[in-house]
Amino acid sequence: MSKYLTPIFAALLLTGCIHSYSEALPYDRWHLGFSAPNYMEVWIETADVIDTRGQVYRRAMSGVSAIQTPPNNSGHPKGWPKRPGRGKGKYVTGAELPKKIYVRWQSLAEQKTYQVSIDVPESTREIMRKQETVYCAFDGREINEYRDALVIGLAPGGIAKVWILGSCLPPIEVTRVQAEIDLRGPYEGKSDGKYYNLSDISRRHIEEFGIPYGSW
Repeated sequence: MSKYLTPIFAALLLTGCIHSYSEALPYDRWHLGFSAPNYMEVWIETADVIDTRGQVYRRAMSGVSAIQTPPNNSGHPKGWPKRPGRGKGKYVTGAELPKKIYVRWQSLAEQKTYQVSIDVPESTREIMRKQETVYCAFDGREINEYRDALVIGLAPGGIAKVWILGSCLPPIEVTRVQAEIDLRGPYEGKSDGKYYNLSDISRRHIEEFGIPYGSW
């Protein structure tokens, strides 16, 4: 079997290995978002979703993640925020909740390409289906809402961390996984090894302070 994950996804679909009880969603779409630590820029080549029905949504998200690059090295890339936001992403419309998410991304801070297959447990989907009452500062009152957003934080070293959250409901950490390096390089070896450019602000920060491995 190939070491790479895209063929594994195909094999799972062909053999019918991806099945689970699918409960009707109380909303018609959910948000898939991505973030990265300050200055540790990434370029998401693809984020493919397999939902609980076994339906595949290729490139459900691609492009840049949410990130802050404050001038004068005033940002702090170590660790994750206590209350991560929804990240930069897209709504996945018409899908059931995710069973697996495959992500391949370029770590521009390291000039490395990573890929990972993330299993989303049924316990996470149960929470995403549950309506809760929460005080929302945006509205100045209590509201009923769902944790209808799944955000993935991507960090150097191939770290991917997953949370679920709502607009006002606080985030719940789901999992932390270690990606593997894709030795083919960017775009599965189809870009002659060329990565997207790291911004000057991030490059200067990394040159001065390095990459805080082990903090994510």
